[in-house]
Amino acid sequence: MDETNLLMRIDGVTTNFHTYAGIVHAVDDMTITVPKDSVVGIVGESGSGKSVTMMSVMRLIPSPPGRIESGHVWFDGATLNMADYVQQEGPNRGMVDLLSLPPEEMMKVRGRHVSMIFQDPMVSLNPVLTIGLQMTESMVAHGIADNEEAWKRAIEMLALVSIPNPEERMRDYPHQYSGGMRQRVMIAMALSCSPELVIADEPTTSLDVTVQAQILELMKELKTKLKSSVIIISHDLSIVAGMADKVVVMYAGRVLEEADVYDLYEKPGHPYTMGLMKSVPRLDADDRERLVPIEGSPPDLLAPPAGCKFAPRCQYAMEICCKQEPPLITIGDGHRARCFLHHPAAPAVPGFVKVE
Repeated sequence: MDETNLLMRIDGVTTNFHTYAGIVHAVDDMTITVPKDSVVGIVGESGSGKSVTMMSVMRLIPSPPGRIESGHVWFDGATLNMADYVQQEGPNRGMVDLLSLPPEEMMKVRGRHVSMIFQDPMVSLNPVLTIGLQMTESMVAHGIADNEEAWKRAIEMLALVSIPNPEERMRDYPHQYSGGMRQRVMIAMALSCSPELVIADEPTTSLDVTVQAQILELMKELKTKLKSSVIIISHDLSIVAGMADKVVVMYAGRVLEEADVYDLYEKPGHPYTMGLMKSVPRLDADDRERLVPIEGSPPDLLAPPAGCKFAPRCQYAMEICCKQEPPLITIGDGHRARCFLHHPAAPAVPGFVKVE
């Protein structure tokens, strides 16, 4: 990774939820790099820790019961006007740790430099405030524009995301918009302050296929126009395939595989990734070809199993998998997988191809 092209590095972030039933290990030693002007996809089943990781980056974990136990979120200091917090030496020279910022300084980062598109726009939008008031609030709060200028820019942003009659729609309430239109409003709000990083958390959830395609195409166009980096979270590999430059596969709060999007889909290096792909219908598949589900259920994060967290569901699991957690093994250029099957001493397994 070219450090001069690095926008953000999530370094060893661990987030737990302390409940009456015990400690939920939601995110465990999470490490991801996000280059400038790129799209990083994070995929995995529900409960794998995707959203919690990004909520940790934004420092929006509800406390109690949530707590960010350890780790750092290093962000490019050149984009932040926070000279007092920029690292002056060491491997993170020129970067700012978002997790160590005082709350008032972190508020300056949210929305202005890092923004988030949440899953359900109907829940995220305030039902008793007009779209115009909600669109202009962030711009005024960050000092980007006064009320009049913010109103004009909000109209421009609604037009940019293809909202018809934006001047009139600014005075409407969220319930007067369709689901697809509300999602477009959320995208416009996230981009209104021209942030360097946009986090899209399941941006097409509950939308029909036609609207999904429109929203994804819109995000690609806006990313190109505004030169922002994007992290897109999804459980659907087909969505990430058409957008991402790099893909991170999560399971039980851990990274199981990360690779360039082409390498991942051409040569998946972890049985879990292979299982996710086999459970998604393909356009080039035979009509009689059946989808293959991943047997079993994700582990209980109150008491995760010893060793590899995917071992109880893995058809290739070996004895060592149930006793020791594998490290992320480099299996190609920028391609890593957390699987003992890639160890040089591992036996050949029928149906599993080692990535050389």
